Amino acid sequence: MQTDPSLDSTHASAPSSAPVPPKRRATARFMLSHPLHLVSLGFGSGLAPFAPGTFGTLFGWVSFVVFSHYLTVVEWGVLIAAGFVAGIYLCGFTARKLGVDDPSPVVWDEIVAFWLVLLMVSPVTFSGQLGAFLVFRFFDAVKPQPIRYFDRKLKGGFGIMFDDLVAAFLTLLVLALWRMWA
Repeated sequence: MQTDPSLDSTHASAPSSAPVPPKRRATARFMLSHPLHLVSLGFGSGLAPFAPGTFGTLFGWVSFVVFSHYLTVVEWGVLIAAGFVAGIYLCGFTARKLGVDDPSPVVWDEIVAFWLVLLMVSPVTFSGQLGAFLVFRFFDAVKPQPIRYFDRKLKGGFGIMFDDLVAAFLTLLVLALWRMWA
């Protein structure tokens, strides 16, 4: 009879250098469990049952329209810069708690990146904003190069935030070329 638990195969486990948190689902309860989750999950927009990035970008669009009545261009610039820097920490925090490198319900990155797009194209009509939305969603969802490169190589909160910043810059490039040739 075995008395040493280390010899028992039911207690054997592979050695691990660092504990990996179990994967969790992003739910309303999870979101409300910590203020950083509330922000990183886009105040609930990232909990959409499908296409959470699209819903996060829509939240970014609506919040931009609402806050633009109160914020100057300089204040928007400060908010976007602060939102990017803070997003590195809060998106990384939520991703670690969910046990996923870049969880789709984390949409703060889409919100901040789309704010940047809208700030740079403003003033623009609703159809111009819709065009910016569609181009940004294309780049964020399809992740063509160089977005894919950064999405794969950069990890943690910085990686979560940075690939959307690249998508924003590519969106602005496409819109600038479109304006130039239109």
